[in-house]
Amino acid sequence: MTFVNQSCESSDNLRTYQHHVYAVVYSVILAPGLLGNVLALWVFRVYVRETKKAVVYMMNLAMADLLQVLSLPLRIYYYLNNTWPFGHSLCMICFYLKYVNMYASIYFLVCVSVRRCELIMRPLMYNSSRRKGDLLICVLGWLLVCLCCLPFPLLRNPISEVNSNLSASGVAAPEPVCFSELPLRTVSAPAAWALLIIAELFGFIIPLSLVLACTFMTAGSLREPAVGAISDRGEKRRALRMVLSCAVVFLVCFVPYHITMPLDFLVKANALSDCGLRDLILRCHPVTLCLASLNCSLDPLMYYFTTDEFWRRLSKPEIPESMAFNRRLSCITGGEDLDND
Repeated sequence: MTFVNQSCESSDNLRTYQHHVYAVVYSVILAPGLLGNVLALWVFRVYVRETKKAVVYMMNLAMADLLQVLSLPLRIYYYLNNTWPFGHSLCMICFYLKYVNMYASIYFLVCVSVRRCELIMRPLMYNSSRRKGDLLICVLGWLLVCLCCLPFPLLRNPISEVNSNLSASGVAAPEPVCFSELPLRTVSAPAAWALLIIAELFGFIIPLSLVLACTFMTAGSLREPAVGAISDRGEKRRALRMVLSCAVVFLVCFVPYHITMPLDFLVKANALSDCGLRDLILRCHPVTLCLASLNCSLDPLMYYFTTDEFWRRLSKPEIPESMAFNRRLSCITGGEDLDND
């Protein structure tokens, strides 16, 4: 694989365009993403033991979004100044966190959708042992995502190697680059296609199918309630609102990126010869990558408009009365853990 097709002229205008897009979008989402996810963690920290409505998954989703937000200032600096003075290790960490956030967000959006759908379809199946299972699912999810995202930084050449190769050829070393502008390592075509197919299948197609299936099942429960399902239509509407929000975030943020990702791969694999098509893909892919980053600002909006706990916590900053009652009752009954809806 080669990073660019030498038959097409590389344009400095294209790099300038990409840097402007990244700098503007990341600057716009930095403040709301930071404030929104810190607020979400503050709210969910209180309610994580009080409710069983997927709060533990939303808390982990907020943590994933916050990890990406904390790396945005360095990204903004790079795209505004066109140079990376912070060293290769920090570049790779920021680059890695981008994909960890993306696929952790996808994973926990699926978990939220499945949990809310499950509580509507089988409300009596959830108990204290299932809560411990939720924590295990979160830990395993983080481990799986962190492991599966390792190829993204490992497939990039360190800039020190690039500069040493250029110096050996008598060419002046350019300004330090970072992120997707680092050249790809040489990879065999079968291995590259295998990685791409696995990423698309397990990171996009299967999660999208699960989110859409949960949406249709939750919507169907409103029209034709199943035996033993929750009879409160208001609760079903709240669940549908949450699952629909997960689907909207998924469709807006992750579908465009996973459509352009294989096309961008074909460009960088030198498999497309049409220069106009190559240029179009290289201009569209940064936009879809920015949409994938937008989820760290959209997720807090989803919590605010679809989660009762947000309204209750913001209207009463103190510990909720129901939780205080539970604690008093727990002391009286010897500390038993009570589950509330």
